[in-house]
Amino acid sequence: MGDDSLFLIVGLGNPGEKYAQTRHNAGFEVVKELIKRHPFSDKKVGKLAKTNRGTIRGNPALLVRPTTYMNLSGSAVLEFVNFFKVPHERLLVISDDFALPLGRLRIRANGSAGGQNGLKDIIARLGTEKFPRLRFGIGPVPDGWDPANFVLSKVGKADQKAWDETVQRATDAVENWIERGLDDTASRFNTSPKGPEECAD
Repeated sequence: MGDDSLFLIVGLGNPGEKYAQTRHNAGFEVVKELIKRHPFSDKKVGKLAKTNRGTIRGNPALLVRPTTYMNLSGSAVLEFVNFFKVPHERLLVISDDFALPLGRLRIRANGSAGGQNGLKDIIARLGTEKFPRLRFGIGPVPDGWDPANFVLSKVGKADQKAWDETVQRATDAVENWIERGLDDTASRFNTSPKGPEECAD
């Protein structure tokens, strides 16, 4: 039952109240914002993921939040890619990235996992690094912190405003990717919110 027009958008995170509002769940938060902005069905909870089917500005989309833990995210992604026969270029994975400062986004057509265990498992399951991914900056890791503990910590009051703004901007980026494609989205969003001159890569 392939659908050449379907966009598959996967937000990464860990399930359960214990991990709610943690930095590692940035992908989940972007999916929740997409559900608020656009007409989506009530979520269905399956063995591997929560899903919502609907449209984003007239384009059919399936939103996926794996219910496995982060390092097993690839099982859900592979299942939906295969079931709907979604071309990899129409798959977008949204993940946190502690190597990017909070407020920064980076969308790319392919690449390594960069230490992100959810992306690592997806790459292993799909057998390719060639699928778009949107990285949501959550860094920097404070001095003396173990990165593994940092990503599982909750967003503090000092960072809440920047966090909320980044969720909104990441959601804008997903919409733009669907409407205008990856290159246009990269040119618009792979920059600091304050302007591209401040964050040349």
